[in-house]
Amino acid sequence: MAAGRFLIAAVLGVCALAGAPPVAADPLPAAGDVRAKLDALPIKGRAPKTGYDRSLFGESWTDDVTVPGGRNGCDTRNDILRRDLVDVVIKPDSNGCAVLRGILNDPYTGITVEFVRGPNSAEVQIDHVVALSDAWQKGAQQLDEARRRDFANDPVNLQATIGWVNQQKGDGDAATWLPPNVFYRCVFVTRIVDVKTSYGLWVTQAEHDAIAGVLSGCPATPG
Repeated sequence: MAAGRFLIAAVLGVCALAGAPPVAADPLPAAGDVRAKLDALPIKGRAPKTGYDRSLFGESWTDDVTVPGGRNGCDTRNDILRRDLVDVVIKPDSNGCAVLRGILNDPYTGITVEFVRGPNSAEVQIDHVVALSDAWQKGAQQLDEARRRDFANDPVNLQATIGWVNQQKGDGDAATWLPPNVFYRCVFVTRIVDVKTSYGLWVTQAEHDAIAGVLSGCPATPG
């Protein structure tokens, strides 16, 4: 993995995943470093969505992956809830896995909401920062099933958010959707670039330009 990937993983608190070792809280890369990675991504048109199906990325939230948190005995959704929520209450006798409730300080909006497992669980959802169908149309068709499974469960590409925000974002890329919370946009596009670099995906010209536009207003030095 590239060094920038570990920096993002540290910021996201991957160490909070069960079984993951502590990770130093390194700063985000400087905007110039992210821009260099962005410019190294191929720019191509969006391939047809023909043949896309969620199942091509494996069973939803499977633990059978090799990314951080994989094979720790807990599904990915609960891994991310434990990472992204605060004041978390864990279900007894769930091997420290299942989140019963907690508080989400949603980075996409700046809104704070409560998560309670039950009929209203969908009020907090897990977003794929780079959507699966977007990835499919920009290179993931060429990945094998195991690599696509890793992609769908990679903590760097996952973020707990409010359900309506996740639905609003859908399978959009940075050219069509950015977080309403403008203060999170530098982190958001950095994550996109990091994920696409790690998995060998490309960007469209519009997506490249939208990300570059955000980066132009991001800090020039790490921090």
